[in-house]
Amino acid sequence: MASTSTPLTLPVLPLDGEVVLPGMVVPLDLSDSEVRAAVEAAQAAARTTPGKPRVLLVPRIDGTYANTGVLGTVEQVGRLADGDPGALIRGRGRVRIGAGTTGPGAALWVEGTSVDETVPEPLPGQVAELVKEYKALATAWLRKRGAWQVVDRVQAIDDVSALADNSGYSPFLTTDQKVELLETTDPVARLKLATQQLRDHLAEQDVAETIAKDVQEGVDKQQREFLLRRQLEAVRKELRELNGEQEGEESDDYRARVEAADLPEKVREAALKEVDKLERSSDQSPEGSWIRTWLDTVLEMPWNERTEDAYDIQGAKAVLDAEHAGLEDVKERITEYLAVRKRRNDRGLGVVGGRRGGAVLALVGPPGVGKTSLGESVAHAMGRKFVRVALGGVRDEAEIRGHRRTYVGALPGRIVRAVKEAGSMNPVVLLDEIDKVGSDFRGDPAAALLEVLDPAQNHTFRDHYLEVELDLSDVVFLATANVLEAIPEALADRMEIVRLDGYTEDEKIVIARDHLLPRQLERAGLDKDEVTIDESALRKLAGEYTREAGVRTLERSIARLLRKVAAQHELGERELPFTVTEAHLRDLIGRPHHVPESAQDPAERRTAVPGVATGLAVTGAGGDVLYVEASLADPETGAAGLTLTGQLGDVMKESAQIALSFLRSHGAELELPVGDLKDRGVHIHFPAGAVPKDGPSAGITMTTALASLLSGRLVRTDVAMTGEVSLTGRVLPIGGVKQKLLAAHRAGVTTVIIPKRNEPDLDDVPAEVLDKLDVRAVTDVRQVLELALAPATNSAAPEVPVAA
Repeated sequence: MASTSTPLTLPVLPLDGEVVLPGMVVPLDLSDSEVRAAVEAAQAAARTTPGKPRVLLVPRIDGTYANTGVLGTVEQVGRLADGDPGALIRGRGRVRIGAGTTGPGAALWVEGTSVDETVPEPLPGQVAELVKEYKALATAWLRKRGAWQVVDRVQAIDDVSALADNSGYSPFLTTDQKVELLETTDPVARLKLATQQLRDHLAEQDVAETIAKDVQEGVDKQQREFLLRRQLEAVRKELRELNGEQEGEESDDYRARVEAADLPEKVREAALKEVDKLERSSDQSPEGSWIRTWLDTVLEMPWNERTEDAYDIQGAKAVLDAEHAGLEDVKERITEYLAVRKRRNDRGLGVVGGRRGGAVLALVGPPGVGKTSLGESVAHAMGRKFVRVALGGVRDEAEIRGHRRTYVGALPGRIVRAVKEAGSMNPVVLLDEIDKVGSDFRGDPAAALLEVLDPAQNHTFRDHYLEVELDLSDVVFLATANVLEAIPEALADRMEIVRLDGYTEDEKIVIARDHLLPRQLERAGLDKDEVTIDESALRKLAGEYTREAGVRTLERSIARLLRKVAAQHELGERELPFTVTEAHLRDLIGRPHHVPESAQDPAERRTAVPGVATGLAVTGAGGDVLYVEASLADPETGAAGLTLTGQLGDVMKESAQIALSFLRSHGAELELPVGDLKDRGVHIHFPAGAVPKDGPSAGITMTTALASLLSGRLVRTDVAMTGEVSLTGRVLPIGGVKQKLLAAHRAGVTTVIIPKRNEPDLDDVPAEVLDKLDVRAVTDVRQVLELALAPATNSAAPEVPVAA
């Protein structure tokens, strides 16, 4: 630590806003009266004492003297570089200022005590490291300034105090920082302070240099971009002059394109407003990019482009018949639409009230019946462009209406993109899987479709991205769905529902022969002369290897059959040409998967025991056969009541309760042992328990199963039934008659019992199906039991089976 010693009496030389540290040599201007007075006083005192004149250099900040000064010796008095009188003064050591005193001359004299700043040798390890660090920092700073000659001088300083005071030459230190260095008498502490100040300055300098470099790079990039844009403009100008075009900017190009385009008036006004914004925006503005993208989209839209409809009604019907077998309802509806359009066009009624004669049809039916491919056939028959819009899994309303232009990456909705892709304002747009549209926090796309599919509103459809009216009244919308109930009621109300209930076996054979087989032959790399399939083989494929409303699985079976034949030929196991007959099917693709109940051994049929009846149901995949099983529990178990299994809905549970109540109240007149129903538990089961079941159409089936169980009479194998039952025994009407009869036909059933009030629905059933079915229309459940139950084998009272 530093210690004080040696009292001194010295004239004060005040330094306004400046600080001199020991070891520094500074020139001072003698024209200042206080400086001249102090130097003259020091010279006068030096005449009586040996050595050079001495002064006390004291910083004066805002009129206040520091507590510590520096003993300075006047090395030389003469003239400065500018010719003014001056003195060269060297700082020698620190002096702690005491009280004022008197002395010669006009200067202020004070008493002081010199400060001992020696550091014992050798230097401690921490101090030596500090000295090394300071020298390294000082060298780095000096090299940045190019002061190479000073670097050696700094490196040669070994004294800790002198090294710390050397920072007084640093121009980046403020007066307060220098005063702090001056008043720090401990050399080691002062060196630490000087090191920290130098380190902070270098850090600030690095940050400033980085910022300056980034700024310079940004300026250089802007300058380079400006230069390149100028060059690009010059190149474009030369090209325009070479091609004889007039000079113009990009915004002028857009203005010319908008004015030249065939746009509706309101669309033109909106586009010109955007061009005005584009002209006012800078090239670097992101808004300019958004406007250009919007203008490109508007200019690419086919605002006044329309294809001429093919009004050859006979030709359109021929196209539909050639591309699709069956589906008479849809073909008739499209033919009616074209006929009406033709008559309206002949009478000049193409546009009425701003609306054109578009159409909105919903094709509802099980998978694989040709709903999607029918859309393309409709477009072909009408001579229009065709666009498919897949809606399955769409959950964002913006997918339909588009995004607002404020969002980055905004796009128009799928409807606008479909019209743009078609290139005309009257395409056939297929909205595929409209019943699979979902809704979440992003909105309800089905609600956004309400305006699109409403013929009274879609002539002024407004997309969020375009923000101009788009006329969709001339578009033919075909929506496809598997389940009508999954479509929101408001949306279904805006569409004309056309049901596709599946194909008969004869229709499947025609489709397989005329459409599926040629397509799969091509995919298998076979010619039509190399492999042929007999009609009997096709019929067995459709009847026993597949059981579906459509033809997808049938097509896969044909593809598998042809692949097997092709592979066997390549392996040298089979010669071509080859005809596939019914006898070859098992060897080629294995055993049948769906053998009709009528073809099975009587002892193996489900209805071979009392208490099992055959019902008919409608699922998302079309019609299907549904079996109902009933049993009675042992009276000793005490498990009375009704048990239902098979994932049944509330409506079906109520039907089971009604069937049981009817038998309990009318069992006596039906000669059934109804006493068992009071004491023993009744269990009704619908197999395939993993499949949920609901709907009011299994009432007579459950009644028949219970009656069969109680009477011991078997239910006829060739009989299937559908209908609801009331508490009085009336058979009530149900829905889906066509699908159910098609399912019964596929399952090999020959007799079908339906409600009397459903007889008008038989008009929709194909004639070839009705010819092979014995359809019985009934009004009372007693008629059902009389038709469905086989005669008793003997007159003895039957033994009621007990559940295991």
